[in-house]
Amino acid sequence: MAKPLLQYNKLKYNNPKQKSKRPIPVTEIISMAVETLWSNKLRTGLTMLGVIIGIASVIAITSVGQGVQKGTEQQIQALGPDVLSVFSGSARSGNIRQGTGSSSTLTWDDAKAIAEQAPSAQIVSAYLQRNAQVVYEGQNNSTPVFGTDLNYPVVREIQIQNGRYFNQEELDTSSLVAVIGPTIESNLFNRSDPLGKRIRIRGEAYEVIGVTESKGSQGGMDRDEVVFIPLTTMSARLVGNNALSGVSVNAILIKAGEQLDAVQFQVTNLLRLRHNIYPPQEDDFRITNQADIISTFTNIVGLFTVMIVAIAGISLVVGGIGIANIMLVSVVERTREIGIRKAVGATNSAILNQFLTEAIVISTLGGGIGIGSGILIAFGAANIFKFPFVISLLSVIAGLGLSLSVGLVAGVIPARNAAKLDPITALRSD
Repeated sequence: MAKPLLQYNKLKYNNPKQKSKRPIPVTEIISMAVETLWSNKLRTGLTMLGVIIGIASVIAITSVGQGVQKGTEQQIQALGPDVLSVFSGSARSGNIRQGTGSSSTLTWDDAKAIAEQAPSAQIVSAYLQRNAQVVYEGQNNSTPVFGTDLNYPVVREIQIQNGRYFNQEELDTSSLVAVIGPTIESNLFNRSDPLGKRIRIRGEAYEVIGVTESKGSQGGMDRDEVVFIPLTTMSARLVGNNALSGVSVNAILIKAGEQLDAVQFQVTNLLRLRHNIYPPQEDDFRITNQADIISTFTNIVGLFTVMIVAIAGISLVVGGIGIANIMLVSVVERTREIGIRKAVGATNSAILNQFLTEAIVISTLGGGIGIGSGILIAFGAANIFKFPFVISLLSVIAGLGLSLSVGLVAGVIPARNAAKLDPITALRSD
């Protein structure tokens, strides 16, 4: 107990008459608090643990939530936030409904009718999709093959980095031409120029006429591992004309600009008329709105983040209770020290400030370590799961504020108990 006594001797509290004239400098209070905490490193570390876990959880979860949200928004933006997707309906087998697109209810003629009769629709495209083995000189790649019209690269904002997309004549004549993605180029051609070479799709040779620019990944799918061929070729040679009339398609894409609701209304009514659907019959197609997907996902991520932050808040409360308990134990352990300090001139406010500062230092250090840990966790998660790394300044400021608040609240009662101790009683304690 000699060490604290020497500390207060340095503050010149030997004369009780001076105690109201000379307040303790803040720097000396902080220095003494740090020295006291450092002399009990294990206890201090365990006390900070709850705050560290709570703050790290708040920072990490907030960052991960914002990163996932931003990544998803970027992916949906890449598909076109102003694009409506019309999918064919689901087939039924007895009372079992299969997935969307399992029934051939949409045709290329539907897409052409939408382009002509829906005033708000800007650009309309239709496509067919199947997985197929793409082969070149012994190299084999299983990949999605898209049969598209000429508007598809415009709606999906696909750029050509080498060569060209197929033209109207090749679409009309069902030509055996193909445009490949960068991943297919790398896997099959090993960095050699693919233009003019022939790949085999289900036994037939297709001339490569173009390579698209990279689009990256989306939802675990490599958007560069694709092959595009004319829709007519796809329908006639890979799928077969399985619609009652015309060319069957899996989906119709509609670029709508800012009139998403108007386009959706017009397309819904037009397709119902074309397919002879009247109430109470169900639609044999499904329309999805990218803007609605973004809004729904944002709400889900927001609710999830709030839930996790609330759980982290419970951890902070537990950490605060831990600080309060340790500080109360510290008051009991240092009762005689408090008595000596008061005997040499320490005021109640000096004792109060000393213990309160110790609690705030513990929580602030814990908060700082927690913020650093949370940022590292968020950075690691962003790199592992491939989403944008986002750190909100607001969440860092909130973390520091929370840690300070926890220390202040948790330290008040123990500090007041220490300040109210009677010096004579304190000196008699063992």
